[in-house]
Parts: sequence; C-alpha cells; structure tokens
Amino acid sequence: MATKRDFYEVLGVPRNASEDEIKKAYRKLAMKYHPDRNPGDKTAEEKFKEVKESYEILSDPQKRAAYDQHGHAGVDPNMRGGFGPGAEGFGGFAEAFGDIFGDLFGGGARAGGGGRQRYRGADLSYAMEITLEEAANGKDAQIRIPGWEDCGTCHGSGAKPGTQATTCPACHGAGVVQMSQGFFRVQQTCPHCRGAGKIIPEPCPACRGVGKIKIQKDLEIKVPAGIDQGMRIRSTGNGEPGTNGGPPGDLYIEIRVKKHAIFERDGDDLHCVAPISFARAALGGQIEVPTLGGKATIEIPEGTQAGKQFRLRGKGIKGVRSSYPGDLYCHIAIETPVKLTEHQKKLLKEFDLSIQNGGGKHSPDTESWTDKLKNFFGMDG
Repeated sequence: MATKRDFYEVLGVPRNASEDEIKKAYRKLAMKYHPDRNPGDKTAEEKFKEVKESYEILSDPQKRAAYDQHGHAGVDPNMRGGFGPGAEGFGGFAEAFGDIFGDLFGGGARAGGGGRQRYRGADLSYAMEITLEEAANGKDAQIRIPGWEDCGTCHGSGAKPGTQATTCPACHGAGVVQMSQGFFRVQQTCPHCRGAGKIIPEPCPACRGVGKIKIQKDLEIKVPAGIDQGMRIRSTGNGEPGTNGGPPGDLYIEIRVKKHAIFERDGDDLHCVAPISFARAALGGQIEVPTLGGKATIEIPEGTQAGKQFRLRGKGIKGVRSSYPGDLYCHIAIETPVKLTEHQKKLLKEFDLSIQNGGGKHSPDTESWTDKLKNFFGMDG
C-alpha cells in the first residue's frame, strides 16, 4: 500500500497555515484536478482524492490537532478512534467547495442551503430620443413601459379559480433536487417546477398560470442636464419581476440625441458653421451667431479667410460630470454668390482685374500657391 503524503505538503501550505490559506490552496487545487475538468485522467482523479482528503482533515480543528500530534494514525478510523474523513466532516468541505461550483458547473447550482431558488428579474431597456436643447438643460419626461400586476382572475395564485397549486412531487416543495457531479452530490434547480416548489395542475386561463398579467404603465423620468448620446439612466426595480419572490430587474433608459440643424456636439463643446459673404470677409465687421442660450456677436477682422475659427468661451454644454460648461466654436465659411446679373458680373471682373494688378499683396495665399506650383513642375518664373 502506498504511503500517504503529508497533508500540508499535498495542499502546498506550511504547518502554521491559517484556515483561509488552507481553503484558498484547496480551492485552487480542486479546480485544477477536478474529474469533470480532466475526463479520463486517472492521475488527476487520484490527485483530486488526495487534495479532498487533505482538506477534510486540515479544515476541521479537532482533526487537524489530532493529525498534528499523531500524524496519519491520529485520523485513521481504524487506529486510536481517529476521526476519518466521513460524513461528519462534510459540512466544512462542502462549504469551501460550494464557492467554486459556479465555476465548475456553470453557476446553476450551489452546495448547501435549501428552499426554493429565487431569481432576479431580467433588465429592460428603453430608447429615449431628446433634442440637443433638452440634453443641455435636462427635462422631466413621462414614458410608457410594460409592467405587471397580479392577475384579477386568480388573484396572483396562477391556479384556475376553484383549484389550487400542489406541492411538487419531484422536490417535495424544496425547489431544488440533488444530483451527482463526479464524487459529489450537489443541488440544482428542480426541472419539474423550475424552482417554485409547487406545480399548478389547472392553470388560470387569464394569465396561463403565471399569476401576473402584463400592463402598460407610465413612468416619470428625470433627464439630468448635460446628458449625452449613448448615456443611460437607471430606474431601479422597473424591469421584469423576479421568480419565486426574487427581486425585479432594472430599467435602463438609453439616450439618443436628435441631429441638430445648427450645432454639432463634441463632449461639452459645440461647433457650428457661420457663412459670410466674401465682401464681409474682406472688409470685416460684426456678425451674429446663435448659441443655445440666445445670440452672440463675433467681430470679423479684415481679410478673414475661409475656415477661420472663433471660440466663444462657456457657450457650450455643462456635462453631467463637469464643473463648468464647454465652449462654442464658430467656423467661418465664405459663401460664393450665385445667379449674378450681368452688371454684377461686370463689376466682379473689374474687381478681379484690380486685384490681379495689385500683385501678391492682395492674395498672399494665391501668390504662395503659384510659387509652389512652379517649384513642383520645375517651371521658370
């Protein structure tokens, strides 16, 4: 018969290890060698048994003390009345291993505990479309969402009037059943009653045994100032109802901001395009531009070029997490006149000729562009 390894050595912990250190080491090794993760691997199976036995002894203070004093003989049931890894030690083992059942078996079952399984209701989502002004200033809105209330026919029991639910014969009302997973017996939700602990032989015709009916309800929502595209507002408890007395889910309102006719938002900043005539660009002057709070005046200097950007501080949006508002950026677009009369065309030709005769001082960009072209094509002046 093979000699047993030292239990501390099996778990890889020192002899003065704390309970938490022992539990942590066990959980790591149990995950590694569990038969369900190593199907057909006899070596892993033997190691798992060894790890299990070591933890059963070292997790129990009395057994650990006996082992520390007498070694394996102190916990051998055939010698000196040792404890042995029996049913009386399963509680501590199951408690530690229960934490990792979710990882091994998909989270559907947990060791220990009893009673009906409660399930949280699903979350719901709702898309709310608002204007840029509403996003900047906030608003109180009313939305209509699906809700649930007790069925008026069966008063929430789910059973046809005159009948009643009966205890589930599969789980005897517990809502869970025992099943084997490798070397262990674990609990899972009863597939017959789906964790309810009862079955309804004759479902209510109005709600089909659910006990609740779907309705439409109005909900008041406060949209905070500064909210932006894609942000969500959480309304706690307004999702789908839970199962078997579980808590309801939540409602998430996703914000969608309508496209604005003038402004584009970039974080807390706003951008707009301000068209001006080429005469105003050449001569300069004042123009009025819109803001979310009214109008503002911009001084256009002489010789302003297309694409020139003017910044109006604090005329943007104060975001939900910002301490001060962003800025408004006005981008100048010089508008080319259309549908000219013959007289206007004549005046423009005379004006253009005078500009050309004035040389590069009137059109510095054109002059620079011409020089670049000459260099590019290797042309002589």
